[in-house]
Amino acid sequence: MKTVVIGLIGATLDRSQGVERWNQWRPSVSLCQHEDLLVSRFELLYQEKYQAMAEAVAADIRSVSPETEVVLRLVELAQPWDFEEVYGALHDFARSYPFDPETEEYLVHITTGTHVAQICLFLLTEARYIPAKLIQSSPPRREAHGESGRYDIIDLDLSKYDRIATRVRQDTQSDISFLKSGIQTRNAAFNKVIEELERVAMRSTDPILLMGPTGAGKSLLARRVHELKRTRGQLGGRFIEVNCATLKGDQALSTLFGHRKGAFTGASQDRQGLLREADKGLLFLDEIGELGVDEQAMLLRAIEEKSFFPMGADMEVHSDFQLICGTNRDLHRSVREGAFREDLLERINLWTFYFPGLRERPEDIEPNIEYELEQFAKKNSRLIRFSKEAREDFLRFAKSGEACWTANFRDLNNAIIRMATLGPGGRITRQTVADEIARLRRKWTRGEDGSQEDILNEVLGAEKIAGLDLFDRVQLAEVLRVCRRTRSMAEAGRILFAVSRTERKTANDADRLRKYLGRFGVEWRSVSPSASANVH
Repeated sequence: MKTVVIGLIGATLDRSQGVERWNQWRPSVSLCQHEDLLVSRFELLYQEKYQAMAEAVAADIRSVSPETEVVLRLVELAQPWDFEEVYGALHDFARSYPFDPETEEYLVHITTGTHVAQICLFLLTEARYIPAKLIQSSPPRREAHGESGRYDIIDLDLSKYDRIATRVRQDTQSDISFLKSGIQTRNAAFNKVIEELERVAMRSTDPILLMGPTGAGKSLLARRVHELKRTRGQLGGRFIEVNCATLKGDQALSTLFGHRKGAFTGASQDRQGLLREADKGLLFLDEIGELGVDEQAMLLRAIEEKSFFPMGADMEVHSDFQLICGTNRDLHRSVREGAFREDLLERINLWTFYFPGLRERPEDIEPNIEYELEQFAKKNSRLIRFSKEAREDFLRFAKSGEACWTANFRDLNNAIIRMATLGPGGRITRQTVADEIARLRRKWTRGEDGSQEDILNEVLGAEKIAGLDLFDRVQLAEVLRVCRRTRSMAEAGRILFAVSRTERKTANDADRLRKYLGRFGVEWRSVSPSASANVH
C-alpha cells in the first residue's frame, strides 16, 4: 500500500528561507524525514497567495525524500476563518479527488493550516468523505536542533458546528434517497429502516442481515449500499451476489470458496470462488437460510478470520469483504430445527433489518407506479401515462385485500411493464387495467405462493396433517393463504367472512378467525406475514 499524505501549506510554520531553514522545524517537510514513515505522495493544498512558498516547500520535500511525489493543489479561500467557506472548499476537493483505498492509504495532516481548516478536515475525515486517518506532527526537543520531531496517528473529538452539521445532514438525506432509488416512499416504518441502514452502512463493516419476503427489494438495497460505499471510498472491490437457494453439494462449496484442479470429478481447472472475487468489495448472500450446514461452517470461519481453504487446497486464501445477507425465513426457527448454525446466526445478526412487503406498504404503491413508469420511459424512449379513470381503477385494486402481491414489488413492476407495453397510443386505459387485474387474479389463484402441501407442512408438520380429513386440509390451506397475504387478523377475517359477516349484528371477524385457527393449534403470529416485522 502506498502512503499518501494530504495537508495544507502552513503559512507560518512552513515559512523559512536560506540555509537556516534546515535548522528549523517545518511540519510539511519534517513529516517526510521520518525513516519509519515512507510518504509516496504528498498532496499539498495551498492558497494562490502562498504559491511561491508552496513551491519552495515542495522542492525541499523532494530534496529530503526523493521517493516522495509532491502534488500542489490550489484551494482558494477568500475568508480562511469562515467555517462554511472553508468546509465547502475542502468538501469540493474531497468529492472530486480520485481516492483509491484498495492500493493507497491516506493520512490527513492536521498540524498546519488555521484551526478552522483543521476542524473541517477532521469532520470530512470522520464523515468518510476523505477515507483516511489523521496524523499530527510536533517539533523536536529544544536541544535537538535539526531533528524531524515526532508524529502521532490519532483521532479527535471535536464539537460540531450547526451550519456544517446542516450540510452533513443534507448529504445524509441524499444518501438515504439514493438507497431508496429516489422513490419518495410514504411508509413510516420503511423510511425508519432505511435511515438506520444508511447510518450503519456508512459507519460499520460488520455483517448486515436483511429480512423480508421475496421481492421486497433486499437485493436492490444491497447493491445500493455497495454503490454508496464505493462513492465514499470505503469499498474498492466488486459487488458479488449469490442466491444460496441455487447452491447444492460440491457445487455450493466450489462456487463460494473455489477449488483446486482435481478436487472432485469434473474439476478440470482451478476456480477462484465468489468469496475471493468479493475481496475489498461487498458479498450479498441472498436466501442464506437455504445454505447447507457444511457451507455455513466454512462461511463462519471466512467471516471471522477473513481466510478459508478452497476445496482440495492445502493453503489458505485471504478475502476481506463486507457481508450482507438476505432471507425470507425465520432463522431463529431454523436454528431450533437444526437447519441453521446458531453461531453463524449470532455472527450475522448484529444489524438486522426487516423490510415489509408491498401489502404492508399500500401507501407506497402510488409512488412506485410513477417510478416504474419513469424507468419504462427511459428504457424504451416512450412516455406512457394512465388515464384518470384507469389510474383510479388500478390503485383501488392494488390497495384492496384482494391484491395478493405474492412476489411483492416484482409483481407490481411486471404489471406496470405489461400495461405500459399494451396500452394503446401511449395511454393505459381502463380496459388495459381490467385485463391486467384479470391476469393477476389468475396468477394468484393458481397458488403461486405455495402448494397446499407446502403451506400445511410448514405450519402443522407431517404428523398433524396425517390426522386431518381431506376436507379440513383443503379449507385450512386456503385460510392460511389468506392469512399470509394480510396485514392483520381483522383484515383476514373480513376477507374470509365477507358474506356471512353481513348477516351479523356485530361482526367480530378477528375472534372468529382466532377460534378457527385454534381448532388446529395454529396461532396468528405463526402465519402472519408481518409477525417478524421489527428492526434491531
